[in-house]
Amino acid sequence: MCCSGFLKMMMFIFNGGIFLAGVVILGVGVWVKVDSGSLLGLVEDMDGGAPSGLSQLANVAYLLIAVGAVLLLIGFLGCCGAVKESRCMLLTFFSIVLILFLVEVAGAVVLLVFDDLAEDLLGHLEGEVKQSIRNQYGRTEGFTSLWDATMEKFTCCGYKNYTDFEGSFFNEQGMDLYPPTCCNLTITVGVCNTLEAERSNIDGCFQKLLQLIEENAVIIVAVILGIAALEIAAMVVSMVLYKQIGNKA
Repeated sequence: MCCSGFLKMMMFIFNGGIFLAGVVILGVGVWVKVDSGSLLGLVEDMDGGAPSGLSQLANVAYLLIAVGAVLLLIGFLGCCGAVKESRCMLLTFFSIVLILFLVEVAGAVVLLVFDDLAEDLLGHLEGEVKQSIRNQYGRTEGFTSLWDATMEKFTCCGYKNYTDFEGSFFNEQGMDLYPPTCCNLTITVGVCNTLEAERSNIDGCFQKLLQLIEENAVIIVAVILGIAALEIAAMVVSMVLYKQIGNKA
């Protein structure tokens, strides 16, 4: 009885951790879906569409939401299975956690090598993005608003730099005028023109995006591995409980 009570307590601890991890991942997924709208909009509005690999970034939010929801489910299922001493629930819990564990390990491996993949994908976009800027920025309200919102949020300018706007409708109509985000307002004198934009030397938006991916990849992998460790412990305890309940019967 003492051993059984200890195992149940361990199930609560492990599944409590999994449940909380599910809440965090679900929250991150919702945030990514809501917050990345402008950037994904830019990708979707490119002439000819984005490469299929990059367009899949739009599914990352849905993947995080799905993983978070599954973690919430298995956390609840594991606790109920331990309390009710249900072998069926414990076996279902073990099966779901095992599948999720394998998926997470594969995901962690993909993230570790995603830096080079992301750089290649973003590098192939340069020509298409620049052409879209020249054709639509300042002419199409929706496209212009998306770029303005993205540049303001990431503190960036164009794809690579301010030269991406040369020859655009906005640049020509404004007589050598660039978006305000292409200039450092603390040192800019007057309007944001070629001289001020060159002096400001603001980074491009997709370079900022690549940096964001690189900086967070290791953190995400660490979180996934931490969750995986909890899942391994939960699987071991659930199988011990499963066997004990079977012996009682």
